[in-house]
Amino acid sequence: MTPPKTNLERQKNRHIWPLVGMALVVIFAVGIILFWLGEEVSDAPAPAENGVQSQEPPPATPGQGSAPAPQDQAPAPEAPAN
Repeated sequence: MTPPKTNLERQKNRHIWPLVGMALVVIFAVGIILFWLGEEVSDAPAPAENGVQSQEPPPATPGQGSAPAPQDQAPAPEAPAN
């Protein structure tokens, strides 16, 4: 059985513009995603020169909660040898 009153040329003309619109939306969405990824990459911190980042915290500046270590401590006594 065939559908009644099938006019392929008329259906083609009716469907072309919605398909073009959907294609433009997809192209726009892909462009936005690529732009977003490019911004994320450009804002990322640079890796260390040798590829391993230091785990040490940055040195504290005076007046930001860091207390200086006392300089007049004597070394601990050695344990007696048995």
